[in-house]
Amino acid sequence: MTKELGVGIIGCGNISTTYFSLAPLFKGLKVVACADLNMQAAEARAAEYGVKAQTIEDLLTNEEVDVVVNLTIPDAHFPVSKAILLSGKHVYSEKPLVLTLEQGEELRRIAKEKNLSVGCAPDTFLGGAHQLARKYIDEGGIGRVTSGACYVMSPGMEMWHPNPDFFFLPGGGPILDLGPYYIANLINLIGPVKRVGAMTSMASPTRTITSEPRNGETIPVKTPTTIQAILEFVNGATVTLTASWDVWSHRHANMELYGTDGSLYVPDPNFFGGVVEASGRDKDIKPLDGWEHPFGISNQESPQGPRANYRTAGLADMAMAIIEGRDARCSLDRTLHGVDVMTSILKSGEEGRFIELTTTCTQPAALGIEEAQALLK
Repeated sequence: MTKELGVGIIGCGNISTTYFSLAPLFKGLKVVACADLNMQAAEARAAEYGVKAQTIEDLLTNEEVDVVVNLTIPDAHFPVSKAILLSGKHVYSEKPLVLTLEQGEELRRIAKEKNLSVGCAPDTFLGGAHQLARKYIDEGGIGRVTSGACYVMSPGMEMWHPNPDFFFLPGGGPILDLGPYYIANLINLIGPVKRVGAMTSMASPTRTITSEPRNGETIPVKTPTTIQAILEFVNGATVTLTASWDVWSHRHANMELYGTDGSLYVPDPNFFGGVVEASGRDKDIKPLDGWEHPFGISNQESPQGPRANYRTAGLADMAMAIIEGRDARCSLDRTLHGVDVMTSILKSGEEGRFIELTTTCTQPAALGIEEAQALLK
């Protein structure tokens, strides 16, 4: 089989620049074309990155394209990914993969029939910080993980995004937009989830945009904006997860895991890097260091300072998995289990009861230093 897959991108909005700019870091990928409902957007990205601008229909019949990256809005993820599979091409989607478990099972059926692969972001759990946390847990650093707490909270998305409407519609909200980062990392660190329970609410039925160019415009809120959930894992651990866009400030850490022999403090799963800290029974919290993981090295400047950004690592791992005939870390099974977790959390909030999950998965293979280096050019 070829050692490089041709990549097409559908959806040329904000997130597309990340894939265009970072894909060249990795083996197995060559971006050759892009498409968008707005042809001008596709042409602008094509000119910027030296690829071919096409209609969606033409991209799906482009023989140079082996895998298509779906960067459309969440509500369009399922029909676009389905069309990609039916055209005979592999799919890698931005999160969430789909909005219902039934949609995900339909993609699974088509992919199996056509012997195609489906993968999905987030891939930040492949970052150096989170792989160090995984290594520490796997080596028994805090004993058996028994519980934990996760928090992802802010005032909302309407303060910075130019078109934040979709964040507040079904398919959006903090649990489906930001929850994937936390849930994917919990599956990476602990394994699959058995059942969930939650309470959900929204602070206001409308939001006022304060970003440009629509400053002052009011938009409706049609999905919960505060979710307080508890996840019971197959291994017996119980973890609380609070996701909210109704919080102006707080002092909660992003992710803490507690074990029989200590505690582990994991940085924001939305990013690849950060400081991992741990304590033993002596309660002395210290940073874990001395592990130079390739996906933990700062490679970009941000308003908060230098940071590690290796998005598209999951796409590259999927491409190499196809080439090498192995399991991809951002696989359909794990992604669909994450969808099951998130939609069950929302269902629990609606129905006021615990929800038993109907899917499961394995933990992804750890991505050590050598494995990460093997993905880079």
